[in-house]
Amino acid sequence: MSDLIWLSEAQMRRIEPYFPLSHGVPRVDDRRIISGIIFVIRNGLRWRDAPAEYGPPKTIYNRFIRWSRLGVFNKIFASLAAKGGKPDQLMIDATHLKAHRTAASLLKKGLFPDVSDAPKAA
Repeated sequence: MSDLIWLSEAQMRRIEPYFPLSHGVPRVDDRRIISGIIFVIRNGLRWRDAPAEYGPPKTIYNRFIRWSRLGVFNKIFASLAAKGGKPDQLMIDATHLKAHRTAASLLKKGLFPDVSDAPKAA
């Protein structure tokens, strides 16, 4: 499959400081798993439909869930956004998307990165 997404070594160096430390057992290749997570989310796939080149789908899913709960992706997104500086212009998209009623609970459960500065719900 030629349209696979692979993070470069420079991209990995930028985000590696935010990875949690491994406890005893060495982790599976971070670059492969993170690239798999990006591929699945970017293409709107189910985890089990991830290409085999990224490794077992269960490993990709487990890493995404575990690191989402730890806030790893929130820290990475916040850091990358802060390094970008203030934008010269802002654009508003008028696209309207319907979400399934269960989608509202993902943010509360910590399964979806919250990159906004909005106050947290109690």
